[in-house]
Amino acid sequence: MAKLQDIIQWCDQTLKSTEFKDYAPNGLQIEGKTEVRKILAAVTASQDAIDAAIRENADLLLVHHGYFWKGEAYPITGMRGKRIKSLIQHDISLLAYHLPLDSHPSLGNNAAIADLLKLERIEALDPSERHPIGNIGYLNQPMP
Repeated sequence: MAKLQDIIQWCDQTLKSTEFKDYAPNGLQIEGKTEVRKILAAVTASQDAIDAAIRENADLLLVHHGYFWKGEAYPITGMRGKRIKSLIQHDISLLAYHLPLDSHPSLGNNAAIADLLKLERIEALDPSERHPIGNIGYLNQPMP
């Protein structure tokens, strides 16, 4: 078992979440239980992911796409309201990391895709970025 705050601190530090200007808040978005026994991870905080977290008795849902995007309406209604209500009713925390998770050189989405495709000579798409969120890689051999 781990403390929710320890998980948040580790994620924030490891992913350097405060160093990004992002379209959504990174980190804790909905607080549930303070003790975490089970984490469910998903790309998006969809109703399917929430239902799976409920079914699996997860204490924390860790996602790439959470809630509260810039430019979105503020009222917590409709689909988003239903999802948030489900998390709160089941005391499940929502932790989301968007650009920091794209960018991380070993844990990030770009790194995972580059590894799966066996890309070589990985470099930043924009070398002037402190934490590049886009990368270029090269195939050793062409692939269909």
